[in-house]
Amino acid sequence: MKNRKEEIVYATLDLAAENGLGSVSMQQIANKVGITKASLYNHFSSKEEIVTAMYEILRSASRRKNLVAPLDYDRLTPDIPLSVILTGAIDTYRKMVNDPEMFRFYKVIMSERAINPAAAEIMVKETETMIHATKTLFYALQVKGIAFFENVDTAAFSFAMTVHSIIDYECDRKQMGMESDQELMEDYIREFCRLYAAKK
Repeated sequence: MKNRKEEIVYATLDLAAENGLGSVSMQQIANKVGITKASLYNHFSSKEEIVTAMYEILRSASRRKNLVAPLDYDRLTPDIPLSVILTGAIDTYRKMVNDPEMFRFYKVIMSERAINPAAAEIMVKETETMIHATKTLFYALQVKGIAFFENVDTAAFSFAMTVHSIIDYECDRKQMGMESDQELMEDYIREFCRLYAAKK
């Protein structure tokens, strides 16, 4: 059962998905939840604060729903092909962002990021979270002898940004009613592994 803050977040997402975030007012949100505007301000001081909470709440809910657990670096061994590890990490992330509520949220945020600083801040935060997770994974891969990078940070940044772009492209295709181009990600992982997998 949703608490009041979650009700407000989901109501705002519904309104934003229908009309765009910029056209949603605090009064509309209060009306949709069935509370007064004054009561809404007891929970959130601004629409930007609601949007920030929306990101945190939806991301956590998606991780729980899709059973997204932190990667166990102790289980990584040179016996596991680099391609399998990278594909698993990407599939986990893709599952989270393609969760229906998260997908609706990202559609709203991506359409607003050029004109709304709160939306841009969320996209930066999400990208930086992905880059940090990739760096942590890549340092573990290097230590375990599964991959070799001359510069781990640069390789991780390049990988994270490319994966991010491919997923954005897949989302755009989905929005257009087109099938996802699975081969694009597979080809990229294959080439990445050719360059960086440790030689056995």
